[in-house]
Order: sequence, then structure tokens, then C-alpha cells
Amino acid sequence: MAHIEFLDETMRDGQQSLWGLRMRAGMALPVSPLIDRTGFKIIDLTGGGMLDVLTRYCQENYWEGLDLLVASMPNTPVRAGLRANANVSFGITPRALMDLWVRRLCAHGVRSFWLYDVLLGTENMCRLAKEAKAANGAQVAGAIMFALSPVHTDDYFIKKAAILAADPNIDSILLYDTAGVLERQRLSTLVPALVGVANGKPIEMHSNNLLGMSAKGYLDAIDFGVSVIHTASRPMANGPSVPSTENMARNIQLRGHTHGLDESLFEPVANHFRAVGHAAGFLVDQFAEYDEFSIQHQIPGGMMGTFKAQLAMHNMMDKLDDVLDEVAAVRRELGYPGMATPFSQLVGIQAVLNIVTGKRYGTVPDEVIQYAAGFYGETVAPVDADVLDKIMASSRAKEVVANPPQHPDLAELKKQYGTEDEDELIYRAFVPQPDIDKMRAAGPVKRDFPLLSSPELDQVRKLMQVAKLPVIELQTEGLKISLRRD
Repeated sequence: MAHIEFLDETMRDGQQSLWGLRMRAGMALPVSPLIDRTGFKIIDLTGGGMLDVLTRYCQENYWEGLDLLVASMPNTPVRAGLRANANVSFGITPRALMDLWVRRLCAHGVRSFWLYDVLLGTENMCRLAKEAKAANGAQVAGAIMFALSPVHTDDYFIKKAAILAADPNIDSILLYDTAGVLERQRLSTLVPALVGVANGKPIEMHSNNLLGMSAKGYLDAIDFGVSVIHTASRPMANGPSVPSTENMARNIQLRGHTHGLDESLFEPVANHFRAVGHAAGFLVDQFAEYDEFSIQHQIPGGMMGTFKAQLAMHNMMDKLDDVLDEVAAVRRELGYPGMATPFSQLVGIQAVLNIVTGKRYGTVPDEVIQYAAGFYGETVAPVDADVLDKIMASSRAKEVVANPPQHPDLAELKKQYGTEDEDELIYRAFVPQPDIDKMRAAGPVKRDFPLLSSPELDQVRKLMQVAKLPVIELQTEGLKISLRRD
């Protein structure tokens, strides 16, 4: 039997999968201290996409909100996730800017990172791990992004894992299953092999529960050597998110394993996020049914809504099944890229274009050309020769290939974006200035719970004024709220 450690994904993958990265700091601050006291090994909190979404769609200052949340959780290392050769955009980010982002996250209190590259380009991952260690000694997990294909063999993954494990700046190996497709038979060969090359470093596992199999996958993985599992509070779990903390804590105990979590804190945290989700109109308490076709296209759950929106815009919702078939075909033709950012988006967009235009690869996004040209790194398998010819014959191909990604140094970036402030530099590099201006005009980050400004509670305030009541306690979804008249 083993002692299993838990990593909390409520405020990162949970809200990314279910809330589209729209969790504002004030939505979590009332219970983040409880999460901090629960006993998690690490709390995963942020990723590059949040800077873009919070600024552009929520008018909230990313750095200010991050500071508030980190300060509210002083006892547990807070983690950030970074794609090793880019962040926020689907293109390639200058190396100096990626290095700076790691250093600035460390300066804002991040003490753990998970680093990934869907093509498993270990050079960039190891470089960023070195930056994190030099900045504040942060713990670093090197991610093995699992995918099913004829070329994603155990040998392929193990060779990459061995490179990461040999790096003294990487502290754990993270087996990351975005499609939730890992079953016992594959785990029985892959996990022991990972343990064998890990040099005694822990093996973590992250599995998005799209097929309803991830909780069982975690238990099987523990049998073979995984010692850290990624979970989320029940309202923020399951479906495209990870399994729930509540369920996995019980499951591992039924198997005879132990954990160090304070289970008395599960319910108040869950009640809070369930209430916030209902008030904001976000998904909570999801589940998923097993779908065999998902194993072929391996589309992350969060992309399905994007597909539907794109097809609805063209009055082609009846073509959804055709798009899913096309995703599987495009992925095969492009050399089986893993279906995680950015390649899940690139494959998905190309599939939609193929269906909407009626001409396969007649319109090719710049990023697909960059991928085919090797700008993202070496492909897992070669791009189909006929498809490569079509991509390179597209109208934009010649210009894109002639302009590979540039890698200016930090001094040149500061000059380019007109600032010596490094937090501001990151903002200007990734977010349009009008959106930054709107965010700043909105004022400081709001720390109050969203229900406090709902139309229903505004009506309660009016009644309190009539009744001359200065304060009243409300009970909603198991959560007590003290409401002041003013």
C-alpha cells in the first residue's frame, strides 16, 4: 500500500475546462485559504491563457489577481503551467520572453511549474526548468503529453522521459493524458517504464475525464508506481476536467492507500464553487459517457464548444459529425500531433476549414504552415507527402516559410515594446493595447463574491433599506453570505 499525494486543479484545469479560464480572483478568494489548508502537495493555479482571457474578457489585472491568490495560500506551493516554446498565442514565442515569464511568475510567488511541449521538445523544457530553479528554486514537473497513435509508442515516451529525468532541474515526471484514454493495459507497460528511468523522481498523473475512465486510470496507475494524482473539487471536476478530489480520496482508501488531506474542508470549498458557478452561469458538477469515437479524434472537451460555435456561424451545425471525422483524418495526415494546445486547435481549425470551404487544404492557416515547416519542432511522424504539397502550395506558404520565428533578446524586446517594466512587457507582448487600457480603466481587482452583485441580491438590498436592516445573513447552496445594506 502507498501514501498518495494530491495536486489540486480546481482553480486551473477545473476552471479552464469548465469555465473557459474566466475564473476571476474574487471568485476563489473566499475559499482559497481553505484549499491551502487541505493538505495538497501543490495547488495548480495559472497558465498563460489566463492573462489573455482575464484581461480581454473580464477586464481584470492578471498580475494583481495572481498576487492576491498567492498571498491567500502561504502554506502550499502554487504551480504555473507553460508551453515550452510559446505562451498565450498559437505561434512561437521568443525564447527570451518565455524565460522572462518564468522569472516574473517566480517573482510573484509561483513555486512550482509544469512544463510541456506537445512534440516533446525537451531542450526548451530543460532551459525553462533551469530558469525556474535559478529564480527561486521552484519545483518543476516535466510533462510527457500522452497521445494514442501508431507512432506514440512506449519507447518514444520513455526516451523523452529519460532526458527530462536526467536533468537536475526537473523534480518529477508528469504523465499528462488530455484525452483521458489511458487504460490499465497501457498503464501496465508505460508507468513501470517511466519509473525505471525517473531516477527516483516521483511520477505524477493528470487525466481529463472525458470518457469517464480517469478515476479508474488513476487507481491502475497507482498500482504501477504513480504517487501524485491531479484532482479538483467536485463541482469543478469531471467531464473535460479531472476526477474529483472527493471521489479519489475515497477510492484510494478503499484500495488500502493513505492520503494527507483534511476531508472536512472538501464540502465548504465545493459549496462555494457550486454557488459561484450557478451565479455566473458556468458549468459545474459534470459527468461524461464513454464514447469510442473520442479515441479516434482525441478532441479535448473544451474544443467541442468552439467547433459548434464555428459551425453555427456558417449555419452548418448538421456537419458536426463530418468535422469530427475530418479531425481524425487531418491529425493522421499531419503526422499524429498530440491533441493539446496548440495542435488540438490547429488540427481542429484545419478540419473546420476543410468542411466549411468544401476543399481540403484549400485554405491553410499560417500556424499549420509553420507546423509543416518544422518551426514548432520535429513532428512525431512525417506529414503526409500529398498533404504537405497542398500546404506548401497555399497562397501564404512562401511568405510564412521565408519568415521563421525571430528570437530577439530581452533588451531588444524592451525597446520593441517601449517599456522597462517586465510585467508590463509581458502584457504588451501578448495583449492588444486597447484591451489593456480597458482592463486598467475597470479599476482594481474585485475581491467580493460574484453573488453579492447579482440582480437577486440587489433586490434583497432594496428590501433591506425599506426594512431598515443594516446586515442580513443568507444561505445559498450551502454557503453563508453576510450581506450589508450598502
